[in-house]
Amino acid sequence: MNQRKIFYWSITVALAGFLFGFDTVVISGADLSLQALWPRGEVFHGFVVMASALWGTVIGAMFGGIPTDRLGRKKTLFWIGIFYFVSAVGSALAGDPWVFAFFRFLGGLGVGASTIAAPAYISEIAPAKNRGKLVALYQFNIVFGILAAFLSNYLLGGAGENAWRWMVGVEAFPAFIYTVMVLTVPESPRWLLVKRNDRVAAAKTLRLIDPGTDVEPEMQRILADHAESDKTETIFSQKYRFPLMLAFLVAFFNQFSGINAFLYYAPRIFEIAGLEKSAALLSSVGIGVTNLIFTLLGLSLIDRFGRRQLMYIGSVGYIISLSLVAATFALGIKGMAVPIFLFLFIAAHAVGQGAVIWVFISEIFPTHLRASGQSFGSSVHWVLAAAIPSLVPVLFTRIGAAPVFGFFAFMMVLQLVFVWQMMPETKGVSLEDLEKRMVEL
Repeated sequence: MNQRKIFYWSITVALAGFLFGFDTVVISGADLSLQALWPRGEVFHGFVVMASALWGTVIGAMFGGIPTDRLGRKKTLFWIGIFYFVSAVGSALAGDPWVFAFFRFLGGLGVGASTIAAPAYISEIAPAKNRGKLVALYQFNIVFGILAAFLSNYLLGGAGENAWRWMVGVEAFPAFIYTVMVLTVPESPRWLLVKRNDRVAAAKTLRLIDPGTDVEPEMQRILADHAESDKTETIFSQKYRFPLMLAFLVAFFNQFSGINAFLYYAPRIFEIAGLEKSAALLSSVGIGVTNLIFTLLGLSLIDRFGRRQLMYIGSVGYIISLSLVAATFALGIKGMAVPIFLFLFIAAHAVGQGAVIWVFISEIFPTHLRASGQSFGSSVHWVLAAAIPSLVPVLFTRIGAAPVFGFFAFMMVLQLVFVWQMMPETKGVSLEDLEKRMVEL
């Protein structure tokens, strides 16, 4: 097994996650500047200016399975890079909120499609024993992108009245590098066999993955599994009801932890807690560092402890940290208490949901429906990721931060029940064997 090549392809494709994380969070540094530049009310600011990328992400997640299946995993990943690049340049040069929203929307399309194509690609080239770790590289790059965005915002915060243009425009550089790098990876051998019936190209890639071995038995196993499937079925067929429900609930609880709402408005939340603007931006960098460290921990544990165990750990951490944040706001405690509890919240997310979500959803559907299943789970995730942060400015103004964080804590109690009662373990099992298990459950 050529571990070096598999790792290189996986980390290259996972760089789409770096751009996802950077694009999603970089807007937080421009939040208050954009509201002052285009003062059209909290609702307009939340739904149009701040959430425009998220609405694009919803569309990208809903329809990203189509190019992922028809064009292939590799070509889709290449076009995702193009979308990121154009979005960064266009957003930086925008002269009014609608043009800004349009280019942010284009970047969102790239984010949504990447949550389908990247995990699907990595899961299809990775050996079963390391699949969790390799797919989780996508999540690692998301949080690395988040850290880079927070750090970039902090460093560019003093660049004058147009600092926000530099904040959103700097993404063009990593977008260009990623787009060039993704041209060096081969197409997924499972996609080549199942969608194109191209045995020659598939065999070539499989030999690169495992030189010196006979790849014919592996190809026969993949094709035999595909031959047994009903080509007219969809993810909504009765036999896939259980994996569909799992994908929905994992994505649903991921967003009802409040993670995207927090990442989008971290500096604002810290200012509400009594920190000055520069301290709020610096605390956001601390959030990024915490996220990165605990994502590395989750990545190292996901193939040892399993997906379910990490979800248990994350759920308990969520409940404790969110309850403490809600209590701190309710009691009017100012200073570093809120940042410290939110660091705990980020740590819980990174080890639990953050490490697990994209790995788990990429595993539970069969190859011929993987892009569709990934698209469904991503769509649920991003519809909520667009709706919840859009409401945050209004909710903070009208009911305050304490009830909002209290509600998120309650939802994490429900997630703990879901993990206990429903969630199966998927570590170390081949994708073909997992397909059979999911149908039997």
